[in-house]
Amino acid sequence: MVRTVLVTGGTRGIGASIAIAFKDAGYSVAANYARNDEEARKFEKENGIPVFKFDAGNYQGSCDAVEEVKIKVGPVDVLVNNAGITRDAPLHKMEMVQWSEVLRTNLDSCFNLSSAVINDMRERHFGRIINVSSINGQKGQFGQTNYAAAKAGMIGFTKALALENASKGVTVNAVAPGYIGTNMVRAIPEEIINEHILPQIPAGRLGEPIEVARCVIFLASDEAAFINGSTLTVNGGQYLI
Repeated sequence: MVRTVLVTGGTRGIGASIAIAFKDAGYSVAANYARNDEEARKFEKENGIPVFKFDAGNYQGSCDAVEEVKIKVGPVDVLVNNAGITRDAPLHKMEMVQWSEVLRTNLDSCFNLSSAVINDMRERHFGRIINVSSINGQKGQFGQTNYAAAKAGMIGFTKALALENASKGVTVNAVAPGYIGTNMVRAIPEEIINEHILPQIPAGRLGEPIEVARCVIFLASDEAAFINGSTLTVNGGQYLI
């Protein structure tokens, strides 16, 4: 039986790597995006993965999109909550809109999409929900009270939802990446990466998006059925420093 995966924020960065890895593993995949139509269509054409434009931070829009995915791709067996944005500023300079936009996109989206798929998963006695958190939700980061709060909230959300649905064959886990070599991170000046970022990482390098994707693929598998409510850190040992 081919299972269906929905990846939010699935056409760029880590999300794109996750979506492609699921397709390569034999899943039917739907990828969400919010804004860049041209880039999303290019991703769809190059990878053969259908894309769905909707705001994951909007409850009704998310519910409607899940229904569309069910019709066009199939009932969602695996949900990857990966949609995320940053609006960085220290709290004493942060405006309410910077706070609310990040919480809405990064954390509200987890509620919106999970609530849209959870009843079907419970009825089928199978489901996987994987939330892409961040090392900054575990240790904090200067200028990211909004982002750190949202990513830490995802971890608490993961644990509670796992408890609620374990008896129905649904597992809920999180992955918490550190510095991953996406286009956004690699756009940071090389001297900053070499002098300020890499010294924090015992592995001495940036992670690769596929390394995060492999963790997500495993958590979605039958072999991971006894892993529930866990947070898998993917940071090259950075959290140890």
